[in-house]
Amino acid sequence: MDAVVRKLLREASTTFAEEAGIPLKDQPAALFKLLVLANLMSTRISSDIAMDAARELFAAGGGTPRGLGRLSWQERVDALGRAHYVRYDESTASRLGDMAEMVQDKYGGDLRRLAIESGRDRERAGKLLREFPGIGPTGVDIFCREAQAMWPWLRPYLDSLALKGAERLGLSTDPERLADEVPGKDMSRFAAALVRVARDKKLADSLKP
Repeated sequence: MDAVVRKLLREASTTFAEEAGIPLKDQPAALFKLLVLANLMSTRISSDIAMDAARELFAAGGGTPRGLGRLSWQERVDALGRAHYVRYDESTASRLGDMAEMVQDKYGGDLRRLAIESGRDRERAGKLLREFPGIGPTGVDIFCREAQAMWPWLRPYLDSLALKGAERLGLSTDPERLADEVPGKDMSRFAAALVRVARDKKLADSLKP
């Protein structure tokens, strides 16, 4: 393993899901919480605020499709407001309610059924994810980067932002070659660390030899 990659994994590899208190487990609640986080992080708002907003929604009882659906629109707005998720709070509150309803109606509240329906095909899974309100290409990338910890068939999922981080560190920008740097089980943490580098030049500079 490259020395820069070792240092990267040691210092910056907490996934965004883990930071938001979401366990990386192939279970209905964890997968739904990750979808919520991907929705929140898809807007032009800082990832820290998005993670705070996710924690507020989960604390209010919105950590499952039924739970989020039971929250009133105003309760969702209030939870987002407590995290200072402003400008997008009202529209996001509506999208989250619609998304929760769709997860419940189409997949019985269990996104493992999406994996099955996709035939465990990455492109098909992305298309199904984009059917959810508020999930576009950026949301798909966020979800899949993190979900590859639970769904090995997504690996290696290294989107353009992760590859930008690799370029900053002087690493290969070929996803397959880059994937050879770490064991498959560490791929989600590696991808998250590369995204952090892409967003933080100071972090990138501190990791360079």
